[in-house]
Amino acid sequence: MNDVPNSAATPAAAPPDLLECTVLSDPTAPATFLLPAQPAHCTSEAAAARAAMVARLEENGALGPGPVREALLALPRQILMPQAYVRRSAPDETPPFWDLLDFSRPADRTELLERLHSGNSVSIQHDGEPILGRVPGPRRGGAITAMSSTMSLTSDLLQQLDLQPGQWVLDVGTGAGVSAAVACFVCGDEGVVTLDIDPHVTEAAREHLSALAYRPATVTGDGTTGWTAAGPYDRIFVSFAVRQVPQALVEQLAPGGRALMSLGTSSPSWPGLAVIERQQDGSVEAQLRAVEFGHRAGAGFDRLFLSAAFREEIAGADGWTQRSLLAPPEDSARGLWLALDHLYPGLVRNFGADDLTIGAPECRSWMRVRAVGRCRWEVTTSGPRDIWAEIQEVAGRWRASGSPDVFRIHFDTDGGLRAASPNGALNWRLSSDETGDAR
Repeated sequence: MNDVPNSAATPAAAPPDLLECTVLSDPTAPATFLLPAQPAHCTSEAAAARAAMVARLEENGALGPGPVREALLALPRQILMPQAYVRRSAPDETPPFWDLLDFSRPADRTELLERLHSGNSVSIQHDGEPILGRVPGPRRGGAITAMSSTMSLTSDLLQQLDLQPGQWVLDVGTGAGVSAAVACFVCGDEGVVTLDIDPHVTEAAREHLSALAYRPATVTGDGTTGWTAAGPYDRIFVSFAVRQVPQALVEQLAPGGRALMSLGTSSPSWPGLAVIERQQDGSVEAQLRAVEFGHRAGAGFDRLFLSAAFREEIAGADGWTQRSLLAPPEDSARGLWLALDHLYPGLVRNFGADDLTIGAPECRSWMRVRAVGRCRWEVTTSGPRDIWAEIQEVAGRWRASGSPDVFRIHFDTDGGLRAASPNGALNWRLSSDETGDAR
């Protein structure tokens, strides 16, 4: 069941126990926002943690001057995420073990503030549980089912979105409400809709955003279908990976509008960023950009992974070994890796290995490559797939197409999509069945 949009409702009177904070560094930003009253040392510690997080993002090149920076400096993350999980078990340890920290507990406060402002993803929901009213403490087994994305990814994408005051924004995949809060800060909450498939996530976001005196429309539903009741939108931001560009979201994009979303396959290793823009004449132009990081897969979109046992097998097992004068592609050749992922799907890279290591979990094929001298490499492969040959085949086509990192997305007359290099020499169909058909 979908919640009724409340963006047109009259804002409720501010609670009497709110502290007013003023934003001075950006004249285009809202002048004030409200924070629930907390002990002075709590708010000062949180403000210092936010400033340090923003400084790290700036130093790493993920954040520059502008309204997104102002929002991240101003918005208190401990209000949006008053509880969060920290993992106490090793990555491959089963069953996993988490602790739910609570900002209202003094013993948790320092660790939680560090977690919220580390820049890493923040886990906020375990096994689809209700988020409000939880008892903090340990959880064993199960899985994390909602989180706030890494701040370097979020800040970079929100800047690319180019939010402006007065825009209508559809935030798809509410999570902890961080991107919705930034949109409210920059654009004003009356034009913001945040949409999530999980009613517990929606309910919590509504309460936490309201604590900041923001009242966007909070809607429960399938994010890939959008929310027509408040469209069309000037900006659409999808905070989970999709297999296909949802046609419904394209149709809800206003003239002059822009939509951003991670577009991927069953592999998490080589994401693409789809940038869709509707021109003033109503036509749609879209790009697929090879990027280093992307969002996690959304509901119902399973990703492949390399198990600990398979990683150990690849690292130590014997296979067919050959010497090669051909260098493995650089990590920075992101367009090549993106094309490989679509043309030869089912591959997952072990980025934690010392050498280039790639496996195909579904058929147990694998490959590892290590340097053995100047311009010499030792390539070891195993299984029915020759992954090294697949890489070299795509590398040749990628170089012939001009070594692009950006591909044009073409909307076919039959409703399908194709990605193509600028000269058209390298192209493939963006299909949900991952056939890898490029012809």
